[in-house]
Amino acid sequence: MRSNREPTDTSWKGWYYSGSAPHRDVPQCIQFITFRLADSIPQHVLRELERQSKTLPDSERGTFKRSNIERWLDSGLGCCALRNDRMAAAVEEAFKHNHGRRYRLIAWCIMPNHVHVLIDTWYSLPKIVQTWKSVTTRWMLLNNEKLGLGVPARSLWMRDYWDRFVRDEHHFRTAVNYIHQNPVKAGLCQSADEWRWSSAYAGDPGVDRALA
Repeated sequence: MRSNREPTDTSWKGWYYSGSAPHRDVPQCIQFITFRLADSIPQHVLRELERQSKTLPDSERGTFKRSNIERWLDSGLGCCALRNDRMAAAVEEAFKHNHGRRYRLIAWCIMPNHVHVLIDTWYSLPKIVQTWKSVTTRWMLLNNEKLGLGVPARSLWMRDYWDRFVRDEHHFRTAVNYIHQNPVKAGLCQSADEWRWSSAYAGDPGVDRALA
């Protein structure tokens, strides 16, 4: 799928690696992005997944690690600071802030220890994600102790993120469904429209209950 909007940034990286993760940073692209809290998966679990993945063919390693990491994330490990309504509201506001300027926000879901976002990019993706992380980390630092968020250090998010560009209409629908169904799959609600911190939420999107 392609965007109909002209890009507003020229510093595109194309395909590049950050750590061991490949990223695609190109204009006019629908991107499915996932990133997680810094303490959401223990290091020994990540090391074991890396060890197991090395026994698989190269073509299967990425899928193996991603599916297992998603399973661990849904188990709700770590401080789960995003379970706090005010923290989740700050993240949602960060997503919405540049909607219509740097990207079109299509779908999102804020889970207790990770987030999923689907956007139509008009601006460099690493800069978009960095802005989200920077703004919400500053908010966390101001409110961590007061709200008892339990973030153990000054770093809220893991340094990197996962992104997958949407190839076609089927992939687009699959991505939206995955995002909206994640709280249901994790046992946090019965149906997607019950989860407050999602674009599938059935309530009034203009009413910010957490800050009322």
